[in-house]
Amino acid sequence: MERTTAGWGSGLLGVVIFSGSLPATRMAVAELTPLFVTSGRAVIAALLGAAFLLGLRQDLPGRGDLLPLAIVAIGVVVGFPLLTGFALQRITAAHSVVFVGLLPLSTAIFGVLRGGERPRRVFWIFSSIGAATVAGFALYQGGGGSMAGDLLMVAAILLCGLGYAEGAALSRRLGGWQVISWALLIALPVMAVIALATVPASFAVIGWRAWAGLAYVSLFSMMLGFVFWYRGLALGGIARVGQLQLLQPFFGLSLAALLLGEPVAWTMIASTVIVILCVAGAKRFA
Repeated sequence: MERTTAGWGSGLLGVVIFSGSLPATRMAVAELTPLFVTSGRAVIAALLGAAFLLGLRQDLPGRGDLLPLAIVAIGVVVGFPLLTGFALQRITAAHSVVFVGLLPLSTAIFGVLRGGERPRRVFWIFSSIGAATVAGFALYQGGGGSMAGDLLMVAAILLCGLGYAEGAALSRRLGGWQVISWALLIALPVMAVIALATVPASFAVIGWRAWAGLAYVSLFSMMLGFVFWYRGLALGGIARVGQLQLLQPFFGLSLAALLLGEPVAWTMIASTVIVILCVAGAKRFA
């Protein structure tokens, strides 16, 4: 019982940390390019991960783990941060977090494809309703939306779901925080080159809010959030603790309103509630 409780607590802390990712990214890309934010956060987190791996004397991953680790890197180190960075230049953080409600479903679908499972028909009904809700919200889009931004968010969710599914499978053998650390190190050479090529000409003209956003997504979203998240999954069970991720849109909407002063329309809240109900139903029958 204590192990399960600790897992839920750790997983909830991970979700709260991840909930600040989109508002922080919005702050960063207001003055920094998405390429620099994506590469910069990856380099900073990779250095932190390397320190953890060396300090705790972790074994090197096997050859068979390299391709899955590369997929994790493409999904959560490069793909999701980069695509959301470009999206948040076009849409508000409050608008974007509605799409995060589809992330558990995206992860589940890639888990089904990877595991060869056969979900019940009800699963696909809930999945279709959830996807239709997001599409309808995107078409209805208020002042905080754009078609290009919405499509970028959909692509980001798909890549992140793929990265989460691969990471969940790898974490059974390597450990959760080890997976993200090795994925960051695999991406480090490319990310370091991009960071150097896109570094701002002058740091003096960049405001503190942009640097604060970059610091948050580097230290918390890209590394520490995964430490708590994967620990929660390991202690409490992937299927059960994974349900906590359904709370992320609510936390994200609250943070967007609190930190950025962005309006949270009733349509955003209604869409988020419908998506969360659909994802919960789909997960129930997966």
